[in-house]
Parts: sequence; structure tokens; C-alpha cells
Amino acid sequence: MKNVKLEAWEEKVLKNYLDGTRLIKIPASRKKRLVVLRWLVRKFEQEVTYTERQVNEIIGRHHSDYATLRRELIGYQLMERENGFYWRLPAALWKSETEIMRQMEL
Repeated sequence: MKNVKLEAWEEKVLKNYLDGTRLIKIPASRKKRLVVLRWLVRKFEQEVTYTERQVNEIIGRHHSDYATLRRELIGYQLMERENGFYWRLPAALWKSETEIMRQMEL
């Protein structure tokens, strides 16, 4: 179960970076970026495979820089890609921020 303070902090981050369903800007902070990316990945259905064009279209509804956000969703291991197709990983497989940062250092 999530910590209540953590949930409140995540809500505050989203409030600061979202205008309705539009992402105002991509956070520079990795912790805040992860919160935003987890919000964004929930715009994709589970167990559905998407083409790159479909991924760009869905992300584009929320921010104009769909290429960066698409790469970040893969880099933060919230989505996977193979042969031009993308899919959302189940939330149970999402890595913690610490695990992601450790992998980025390798």
C-alpha cells in the first residue's frame, strides 16, 4: 500500500505539471518525471499493442514532444517496444525509482 505522504506529493507534482489533461512541461527532476510518466502511461490500455503512430497520437493529446516522452516511457520501463510495436507493462512490473536510477548508471 502506498504511503499517504507519497500519494499527496505525487498529486502535488501532477497539479504543478498538468493543465487539465495537458502536460505543461516535462519535469527536469527524475523523481517528478517518473510521476508524470506513470500518469501518462495510464492513458494506454493494458494488453493492447500499439503502432508507433498510435503511441505518438495518444501522447500528442497530452504534450507536443511525443518523441521524447515515448523514449522516456521505454527508458523508465513503463512500456516495451519490439519490431515497431509498443505495449504498456503491468503496474506490478514497474520498477522503483531507485532501481531505474541504478540501471541508468550502468
